[in-house]
Amino acid sequence: MSLTNFISTVWSETLLSQMDKKYIAVANCNREFEGEIKNRGDRVKICGIGDINVFDYTKNTDFETGAQELSDGVKTMRIDQAKAFNFQIDDIDRAQSEPRLMDAAVKNAAAALANTADQYIFSLCAFAGSNIEATANVDNILGLIIDARTKLLENNVYDPGDIVVEVSPAVGALILKSKINVSNNDTALEAGCIGYVAGCKVYVSNNVVVAENVHKCVARSKRAIAFAEQLSEIDAYRPERRFADAVKGLHLYGAQVIYPTEMVRLDLTVAA
Repeated sequence: MSLTNFISTVWSETLLSQMDKKYIAVANCNREFEGEIKNRGDRVKICGIGDINVFDYTKNTDFETGAQELSDGVKTMRIDQAKAFNFQIDDIDRAQSEPRLMDAAVKNAAAALANTADQYIFSLCAFAGSNIEATANVDNILGLIIDARTKLLENNVYDPGDIVVEVSPAVGALILKSKINVSNNDTALEAGCIGYVAGCKVYVSNNVVVAENVHKCVARSKRAIAFAEQLSEIDAYRPERRFADAVKGLHLYGAQVIYPTEMVRLDLTVAA
């Protein structure tokens, strides 16, 4: 792709599509609030509805009370993350390998942006409503996942099928080495997903926070964290002092923990 046929909209759509394929943590967020984001510092309003009261009904009898007034708590998510990329392809290289080199560059840029966003989401797991601390091994890893799932159900996660578990590669290895029957339900699995364990979809990511051999894995509902993004700028240009095509882009996004009680952090020390 040369500058003569560069179309920023197509590039944006291609990059976003490639990023979606790479996302793990972001893919497990609530992304319903994505809209028109133009600048760092923009805000996205997230509206929530309170619980609905249920009461006994008696035929041919008036309700004892009038219609319930619903609370509509509003939270504001700030778009405070701004990440950029800027790469060039020399004219000689482009002539020899076009369009494969540019396609590879797009995929690499998407992977880098996706990894950075995933790292940000996993950093928010520090705000989980509860946590489990344990030394994990092949014998107890299933029990730990079940304990996390139980905590979420006790905290009124309404759909057990909505629970995901995200683990580091080392913890993922424990799962695969154990005698757990990891089922994939005969469906195509998304990036990083190794199947179902105890009814939870399990994902392995190298971006899960690991500090001093403590693997900060997480079990959560898909509405626990909200995420919104926008590729606000993507431009092609000719560097003044080079014979090359260059592309630069700006990725804006923000995320916020909306339901901390629907997230359990598993601080796991992996046994040697």
